Amino acid sequence: MLFCFLFLPLAVGVRAEGVAAPTPKLQGLPPVGADKFKEVPATPAILAQLRKGGYAIYLRHGNTDNTKADRVPAVDLNDCSTQRPLTEEGRQLEARVGEAMRKAQIPIGEFRVSPLCRARESAVAAFPKLTPTVDNDLMYVANLTDAQKAPIIANTRRLLSTPVPLGSNRLVLAHAPNLMDLIGYFPKEGTLVIFLPKGESFDYVASIPPTLWDGLLK
Repeated sequence: MLFCFLFLPLAVGVRAEGVAAPTPKLQGLPPVGADKFKEVPATPAILAQLRKGGYAIYLRHGNTDNTKADRVPAVDLNDCSTQRPLTEEGRQLEARVGEAMRKAQIPIGEFRVSPLCRARESAVAAFPKLTPTVDNDLMYVANLTDAQKAPIIANTRRLLSTPVPLGSNRLVLAHAPNLMDLIGYFPKEGTLVIFLPKGESFDYVASIPPTLWDGLLK
C-alpha cells in the first residue's frame, strides 16, 4: 500500500538538513513538574460528543527508543536514522489507538502531523487510510531555543483554538513537550487529548490514555 504525506514550509529556525539547538535533554521523558497538570479521564458521554465532531484532538506518538536520541543539531527530517526512533511496541500501540478510534466512530477531518519520523510512522500505523499534512510547525520543541519554539507553540495553539465544524474533528499527532510548553501537560505515549476550540482560545476537556479505551468501548 502506498502512503503519501503533504508537506508545509519549514518553521523559522528549523532546517531540512538539521536543527540548530542547545545541548539535548534526555528525550521522551516528562520534565520535573509535569505531574502538576490534572488529567481528566474521558467518559462515555464525552466520547458521544466526539462522535458529533467540533473538537480538536491531540495525539502523542507511540513509544520510542530513548537510548537513541535525536542527533541534535544534525537532525535530518529526511533521514530517520538521525532521529529517536519509534519502536515496534510504539507502532503497535498507535495501531490499537487508531482501531479504537474507528470502533468509537470518531470522525476525522483535518489531520496534521509532526515532520519527525516517529510521528509520521505513528500516523501510518494508526490511520493507514488517511493522508495527513506534515506540518513543520509541529516540530519537537524540547531541544529548541525559545525563539525556535515560538512559532511551533503558536501554531499548536491555533490548531487547538480554531473552530471545527460539526461532523468532523481536527487531529494533531505530535509530541508531549509541545503540550507541556503550551498548557503544562506531558501526556503519555498514545494518549488522546481532547480540546474544545473557542476561536481565540480552547478548553481542555479530557484525555483517553491507551488503557482507557477498553472501558469506554464496552
